[in-house]
Amino acid sequence: MATEKMEIEGRHWIGGEWLGPGCDRVFPSLNPANGKILGHAADAGPGWVQAAIESAREAFDKTTWSRSPRLRASALLRFAANVSARADSLSQLLTAENGKPLAAARTEIAACVSELEYYAGLTRQIAGRSLETAPGVHSIIHREAAGVAAIITPWNAPGILLVRSLAPALAAGCTVVIKCSKQTALFHSALMECLSGIENIPRGVINSFAESGHAGAQTLVRSPLVDVLSYTGSTPVGRQIMVDGASTLKRLCLELGGKAPCIVCDDVDIATTAASVARAATILAGQQCTAASRVLVDSKISAAFRDALITALNSIVVGDGFDPATQMGPLIDVASCERVERLCQDASRHGEVLLPVRRLLDRHEHGAFLRPGLIAVQDLQAPGASEEVFGPLLNLETFVDTDEAIHRAHFHPYGLAASVWSRNMGRAQAIAQRVRAGTVWINAHNVVLPEVEIGGLRDSGYGRQHGVEGLELFLQTRHIYREDRA
Repeated sequence: MATEKMEIEGRHWIGGEWLGPGCDRVFPSLNPANGKILGHAADAGPGWVQAAIESAREAFDKTTWSRSPRLRASALLRFAANVSARADSLSQLLTAENGKPLAAARTEIAACVSELEYYAGLTRQIAGRSLETAPGVHSIIHREAAGVAAIITPWNAPGILLVRSLAPALAAGCTVVIKCSKQTALFHSALMECLSGIENIPRGVINSFAESGHAGAQTLVRSPLVDVLSYTGSTPVGRQIMVDGASTLKRLCLELGGKAPCIVCDDVDIATTAASVARAATILAGQQCTAASRVLVDSKISAAFRDALITALNSIVVGDGFDPATQMGPLIDVASCERVERLCQDASRHGEVLLPVRRLLDRHEHGAFLRPGLIAVQDLQAPGASEEVFGPLLNLETFVDTDEAIHRAHFHPYGLAASVWSRNMGRAQAIAQRVRAGTVWINAHNVVLPEVEIGGLRDSGYGRQHGVEGLELFLQTRHIYREDRA
């Protein structure tokens, strides 16, 4: 692969200028498939983070960006075109740095293009309203940009999980400061290159930095110059963001952890559904907050479904993301493998390990490869049934009727996503309407569309991304009252 022939650099983009690794400290980025260093990224210190914030603030206050919807729409379309033109190199770098199969990386890049094009279309449709409440008395309602937006992104899908916030922020007229994940800082820098060369975007509208720690992210949360913040990540960090952001009454959108259940009714095609659930559990090696984490199966088919699920999980091809046969790549690092192994081992104290996760040390001595596993923990308070795994380990539970299935689905505090599997659409719809989750799929899992909102309930956060509502975080309503006098 081309990215292995030379070291790649990750740079900051601040105030319309690239600031390379020579400007600051650096940290390495590793290929999780072999543990080798891909390159180094600039490690932002407090000065660079503050400069990024001030640059975004000045661009919002002193340029016409927020009042130029046609310019913003054009910029988003140019961004989409640039990403599309570089899709191959971006996909390869994403696979090298993140580990996901190349086909999944290509799908993610295509999703970025689709999202950018969708919000480009909405940009010129943001409208307020005007009404005359009495003769000569007018109220003008403006829908306008909320100000400076901060976006903190994770490493598991660093393209689309950035673009789904960045696109509506730019469409609304906000200026932006992005803090990317250190694990995918090289890919992020390459993605930002698709933006940096677009003419007519004022300097400072888009700013981006990487860091090895968390101080810069905390600065974004606490800064009075930042008006809104979009965060995707863990529930504990989301709670801390709420605390730290309270001093400035910052508007927040938080997409946090998940423990997505798949409710499987007794009328399904067992082999086909088991294969679908296995794929849902191993997407991004299980490192996705909406990935299937629990499968709740009607007790009448539980034995047959267990066997089919073991077969399906065993058939998942685990390997290097550049191998066309690979269906599941490595986890992000060896520490994540060890954490999932411990969770699997702990399940034996509360239930049964039906298929242990297993490191692939024979073929990938230095890689973070782990075969998917299946446990059966019926105790709802045990870690296997209640804690977020963020890895390819699925818990099998049984229920005797719909009420028990719903009780089990709701016992944990998460509410991001779930799925229902049945041939009876009336039955499936009735169950889906009772499940308290931001998204419930029927006979599918992990389907996300630019046009359709997604977000969490309870410990999975709040706010919505994608769709028309994805703009709401970045827009505010302002009223101008006028009396016409002679």
